[in-house]
Amino acid sequence: MEARPVTTQAPTGRVLNIQHFCTNDGPGIRTTVFLKGCSLRCKWCCNPESIHPKPELAYDLKKCIGEKECGLCLKECPESAIYVIESDGKVRINWDLCTNCGQCVPVCPPKALYLFGQEMTVDQVLDEVEQDSTFYRESGGGITLSGGECLLQPEFSAALLARAHERGITTAIETAGNVPWAFMEQVLPHVDTMLHDHKLTDPARHKKWVGVDNTRILANYKKAYETFPDTTFVARTPLIPGVNDDEGHIRAVLKFIRPHQNVRDYQLLPYHRFGESKYGFLGRVYELEDFTSPTPETVHRLQALIDEAFGRGGAARTAGRLP
Repeated sequence: MEARPVTTQAPTGRVLNIQHFCTNDGPGIRTTVFLKGCSLRCKWCCNPESIHPKPELAYDLKKCIGEKECGLCLKECPESAIYVIESDGKVRINWDLCTNCGQCVPVCPPKALYLFGQEMTVDQVLDEVEQDSTFYRESGGGITLSGGECLLQPEFSAALLARAHERGITTAIETAGNVPWAFMEQVLPHVDTMLHDHKLTDPARHKKWVGVDNTRILANYKKAYETFPDTTFVARTPLIPGVNDDEGHIRAVLKFIRPHQNVRDYQLLPYHRFGESKYGFLGRVYELEDFTSPTPETVHRLQALIDEAFGRGGAARTAGRLP
């Protein structure tokens, strides 16, 4: 399919952060641009700060120096959402009242208050991405859009990836696929590699753990495989013990992807808890406190099924970052 032209007035996007020297987000060394906004509610999400589509207030209690030494944020909040706890003299946030206006952030000397996310232009993003251009040339890397769900900002994502191609940078995206097909169709002409999640295959279990069933997701993937035969697709499963770390799920994903030759690989992403602390910064509760990472034996056993299906043996192909 021919790439759609990108308008001269390229849109701005809501960017969470830009991470350099990534090795698990596509081929080679990559710069990963995380965008705000997600349409899923995975109970294991390690990037909770990416879910809300707009910039979002966060608070690190350990950095707060207290009302007596500071207290500036109390005077600045227009919603009176900041208050003091007498036991330690530090402030707390009433998250039900907070509107994420961010007026408290610039007056906080220890930076205990800060915003996740900012508006950026295509050129602002690419100027930072191009700082790593030497590594792209040497490793075959490039830019990867992630999230959240990067396809929920289709105009910005398409413009950013198209401009990256113009600058000679290869492109990739990470997606969970729960978007209107029109969004995927708009962005994929500018994508060299699409990394995409198969979290659960049973629709009811998918809805229980992710918030929606997988009907639209699977339809989008199948249509993408068929509509963009020259794009490289890499399937992925975030491997959660007791949720989807079973042979039935892995075999079902293999059955779905193997008829399509442009699905070049299937990777496992073992569960970890690296993002747990961020829930507290956002006033949220992490629901999987009792979960542990899958055992090496489980990963090896499931990886063996994938290696057999792809006609290879030996080393497990797992990626390090869980979406």
